[in-house]
Formats: sequence, C-alpha cells, structure tokens
Amino acid sequence: MPNLSQFDITGRVAVVTGGAGLLGAEFCEVLAEAGARVVVADISQEAASQVANRLNEKYTDESLGSSGACSLGIDTDVTSKASVTRLVDATLDAFGRLDILINSAALDPKFDPGHLGELGERDESQKEHSISPGDYHTTFENYPLELWNQALEVNLTGMFLCCQAVARPMLEQNKGVIVNLSSIYGLVGPDQRIYQRPDRPVKYKPVYYSVTKAAVLGLTRYLATYYAGKGIRVNALTPGGVDNEHDPDFVKAYSARTVLGRMARKDEMNGALLFLASDASSYMTGANLVVDGGWTAW
Repeated sequence: MPNLSQFDITGRVAVVTGGAGLLGAEFCEVLAEAGARVVVADISQEAASQVANRLNEKYTDESLGSSGACSLGIDTDVTSKASVTRLVDATLDAFGRLDILINSAALDPKFDPGHLGELGERDESQKEHSISPGDYHTTFENYPLELWNQALEVNLTGMFLCCQAVARPMLEQNKGVIVNLSSIYGLVGPDQRIYQRPDRPVKYKPVYYSVTKAAVLGLTRYLATYYAGKGIRVNALTPGGVDNEHDPDFVKAYSARTVLGRMARKDEMNGALLFLASDASSYMTGANLVVDGGWTAW
C-alpha cells in the first residue's frame, strides 16, 4: 500500500522566494497545508505579509506560542547577499531550523494583463525586479546589455545566493531539500509565433529567460552532486505555461502547442512541488520534474 505519510512535512520549515508570485503563493499554501512552517520571501514586504497573514488565518500551531503563527513574511532582495543572509537569520530566529528552500523568485517576462497592460504599461507592484515595456519588443540583435545583466543577477545569481545561504544550516542538520524553479524554455527554445499578433506590435520572449532557466538546471545538478553524502537533496521543477487571464488568442496559440490542449491551472504544480519538497521523493536528487502538459514531448 502507498505510504501517504511521506508527503507529510509537519514541523519542517520552508522558505519560498518569490513567495507572493502567481506560483510562489500557491507553493506557500500547499506547504502550509502539508504541515510546514512557511517563510514567504518576496521583494515586496506588503505582498509577503499578505500571503503570510492569509496562511496564519488558516493554519496555526500552538507549539509556536500564543499566536500560533506558522508563517512569516520577509522582504527579500535575492540579488543582495546581505538581504538573503537576513532572510536565513530571521527564519532561524523564528523557527529554529530551515529544512526546505523553494527558489521561485525570478524575472519572468509574462504576457498576462496583470503584468503587461494592453498599452504596454509596467505593473508597478513588481518594483525594481521587473522588465520595462520595451523589453517585449526588443530584438535579440538590439537587446540591451544592462537588461541582460539584470536578469542574470536576479534569475541566476539570486538563486546561487539563496542556495549558498540555506546550505549552512542544512549542513548542520545533515538534512535539507532545495527545489529550483526552471521552465520549459530552459529545455527548448521559445516558440515566438505564439506571442505575435497581426494587428499589434511584435513581441518576443527575451533571450535571458531561456538562458537563465537552462542554467538553473546546471546549478541543480552541480549542487546535487556537490552535496552527495551530506543529506541535502537538490532537484528542479519545470512548469509549463500557467493561465492567468491571458488574452484568448494567446491561450489558443499556447494550448495548440501542448499535448493536453490547454494551459495549466495555477494549482497544478502543487502536487509536484510537494512531492519534491517531501520524503516522497527521498530517492531523487539532481533530477528535473517536468509538468508542462506535454509541451516538450512533441
């Protein structure tokens, strides 16, 4: 019979970077529901606190004191070593240990209305970790070096800094789990045709996204083998496109490229995430779990 208790992470402490994002908030929810104490790390303190407060309204642990709060929101700039160190220190101060890191923070040039309006305005809630409207329209030949460097700093160096910081307490515990978020575009090149509309300016998925998400897989394999025998497992989760009120033409174009014929719901990565974060995946490290509706199977 299956041992479903392997998915139980009661009492473990999980840090989720980009924890107020579309998938990050879902990850925080499923980890808390499975019993974890969750630290929501996001560039916006307000957004991180909103997710943490919502979790604390639903999940409590009396062993944590009078409030029973099992979640904490911390503003974190993953490109700053000092900020990441503060995140880890605050986690240890609040909960005494650190068992799970979900590296979900990234610059991701999305094409849904919440990120890019019909006229191309920037969503100010993304703060400094965002791309400008012109980035969608810039050809590879003219892509600005400063934007390339910014993306490398957030998507790759930020993940490096977070892994480096959490490894120290994990080594002391002789146990820990790291899950790095990649993308189908780290496995295959973007199909730029799905972003084009005859009656609108040409848009592109920028070069940095594919390059950094491919690099995430290399970092994952490196860390998995580096920490061999140290009790730390490192895996990657590779989602496909998630529907977030995209325009119907985009949804149709994207869906036609998948075997299942649709985009993912935002909760459809949760099972895979919990599997990788829990003992259910105890014999996996250095692996990449692809949840893409069959996009990369063609």
